[in-house]
Amino acid sequence: MLKSFNIETQQNSVINLTTDIKKFVEESGIKSGLCVVFTPHTTAGLTITSFWDPLGFEDLQDEINRIIPTRIDFKHQHDTPTDAAGHIKSSLIGVSIPLIIEDGKLLLGGSQGLFFLEFDGPRKRKYYVKLIKEE
Repeated sequence: MLKSFNIETQQNSVINLTTDIKKFVEESGIKSGLCVVFTPHTTAGLTITSFWDPLGFEDLQDEINRIIPTRIDFKHQHDTPTDAAGHIKSSLIGVSIPLIIEDGKLLLGGSQGLFFLEFDGPRKRKYYVKLIKEE
């Protein structure tokens, strides 16, 4: 079972996907299996982190930007310097998350959420959720 979701991002935004993904899993009727979240973008990423403090999202993007700053000396200059930095960030953070479904729900810790990270933007983005029922 596959479902696509559309989102609109802002530069350096962090978007909470948790509610939509949990709802899709619960409505699927799958009691045990796998859930894979994937985004087909090279200047964005997916992560699991705590949702408790919204300032933590700013910390996350601040630290990613500190480690991989936008600069003009990247060899890759196809589009813009933010594009080059975004490709590196996306490669390091990743574009997919595998999750376990058990008892009809995602196995997530009490403070864990699923988040889309924008490394360029603003953009119209897409992500996919694939559910696989255990036989």
